[in-house]
Amino acid sequence: MKKLFTGRVKLILGIALCLAIILAVAGVISRGATVGEQAMGALLSPFRSAAAAVTRQVERLYDYLFRYDALEAEYEALQQRVAELEASIRDAQLYERENQRLTELLNLQEDHPDFSFLAAYVTSWDASNWKSACTISKGSGAGVEVGMCAVTEYGQVVGLVTEVGPGWATITTVLDPSMEISASITSSGYTGVVQGSYEKDGTMRMSYLSTDATLMNNDQVVTTGSTLYPRDLIIGYIRDAGLDETGVGKYAVLTPAADFDDLEQVFLIADYTT
Repeated sequence: MKKLFTGRVKLILGIALCLAIILAVAGVISRGATVGEQAMGALLSPFRSAAAAVTRQVERLYDYLFRYDALEAEYEALQQRVAELEASIRDAQLYERENQRLTELLNLQEDHPDFSFLAAYVTSWDASNWKSACTISKGSGAGVEVGMCAVTEYGQVVGLVTEVGPGWATITTVLDPSMEISASITSSGYTGVVQGSYEKDGTMRMSYLSTDATLMNNDQVVTTGSTLYPRDLIIGYIRDAGLDETGVGKYAVLTPAADFDDLEQVFLIADYTT
């Protein structure tokens, strides 16, 4: 746009300059004008009007160009301001969500006064077919260790720390088939082992249940307690059940309690009483 205007300006200025020279010559001739010179002046009169018109157009064009530059600078400043405001809004929303999580975490802390937590943000997810894991923003430098249990602010089990670096750590989630957690059904007390499903449908399977176990949809399943998982952490909810492959035991299909689709932050249980 600016290059186009610059080319036009050069052309108009060239024309104006030529007309100005002609008019200057005509002005010199017109002083003490003879009849012939007066005739020449009359002949050049239209050119004087044309030169004046061209000069006015050049002035308008220059005013437009200068105004265009000012508007462009103003637009860029506004764009920068909009970007800053959008960043501020995102930060405010992030802080609001974090504040809500910390408020819920205080309730969890009241229920488990022996727990101590390390908070970390989820930075990425492992997208491989047979694994469910995420990377978090803290590592050994912040005290993270392999074997720490990760939960949400509601005490829902996310998984276990399986690898640690200086400023990062990997959490293998409860959806991973390699994870096995001793668990019980809160309504009946029946126990079994929860494992991630190979179906990759976002469910888990609770196996080794007694054949006389009463299983109902939406029954809550929690940890029974171990050296890795504290007792009574929520793993998931029963959504289906059936007889296992042997026909002598039952299994239950579980929906995880933790919402992995919207998981932003996790809390590592750094210490607890077994």
